[in-house]
Amino acid sequence: MKQVLFILASMVMLASPVMAQSAKQKGYVVVTDYVKANGKKDVSDIIQKIIDENPNRTIYFPDGVYMISKPICTPADPKKSVSLELSNYAIIRAVEGWAHDEAMIRMGGKDPFNDIGTPGSNYYFSGGIVDGNGVAKGISIDSGRETVIRNTSIKRVLLGLHIKNGANSGSADADIHSVNIVCNNSPQSVGLLIEGHDNTFTNMRIGGCYIGVILRGGGNMLRNIHLLYYGKNDAYHTSIGFLDESSVNYYDFCYSDEFATAFQSTGGRSLYNNCFAYWYSKRGEKHTAFRSTGAFNAEVINLNVGFGDNNATKENRILEVAKSGGQGMFFNLHVGNENIVTNNAHLPYMR
Repeated sequence: MKQVLFILASMVMLASPVMAQSAKQKGYVVVTDYVKANGKKDVSDIIQKIIDENPNRTIYFPDGVYMISKPICTPADPKKSVSLELSNYAIIRAVEGWAHDEAMIRMGGKDPFNDIGTPGSNYYFSGGIVDGNGVAKGISIDSGRETVIRNTSIKRVLLGLHIKNGANSGSADADIHSVNIVCNNSPQSVGLLIEGHDNTFTNMRIGGCYIGVILRGGGNMLRNIHLLYYGKNDAYHTSIGFLDESSVNYYDFCYSDEFATAFQSTGGRSLYNNCFAYWYSKRGEKHTAFRSTGAFNAEVINLNVGFGDNNATKENRILEVAKSGGQGMFFNLHVGNENIVTNNAHLPYMR
């Protein structure tokens, strides 16, 4: 038995790239060879210089705090592109008095390019923590295609993650997974803003935002996205979990938790499958599972709506529609505490 355990442990150690070899042995450019990660000095210019002088390399940030006073831009041109790899407790933090409208980390923020065939065109940001210090925006994808952001925490930000229009006729084709976002709880805060098309988002947790996700592009896939509202009550009525301003997006196992409006569309035909909307603590407020600011055309399948016992005296709606008609549908709708639903606008759309 001891021999088996030893062999298994050895396999785990060999399988772990961190244990198997150091960042330098992997050929990474190590940032602490050039700066101290003690959070005492602005290192944005040095980090940008490291990026600019090391094309087609992985830039590695060991544990520590890296203060920046301006956005850091990576190139989209595959001849110049880099990937940014952060150790688990590496923190890139905005300085106090941050005065830039652009995100702290701008992937493809310089040398824009539309190319997926050349080695080096698929770059990434991985690991660590991006700390907006309560005022800055976190990460953006400004250009390029098939950019990856993964295993990252984005904290204390006005806007967590911004996917702009991509290089392929508006398609960014980005892959975002295992990213946690906590906003600064201001009424202007947004967790995820998607302007580009054809992106995938999986396994994300977003909290502290007044709007969790805004979609302005189409053809995006969102799966296992959990939004949690815990902001101030004075602006609660404007809070929205998922705001879809486009026409066709796909949602699967997406969960709006405590937002005044769980899902809102402008009348597009997006598909919502196996999604959830729950309320359990907001008193004296209006709660809406699905709102359409136009006609209702969404396809909503297996929606689970839960109103807690504290919501019995409130206005609780499954659907609110601005225009009559529409070709939308609810299929296999499940409502907890259905007796406290105060409006039946959804009934004509039941299938």
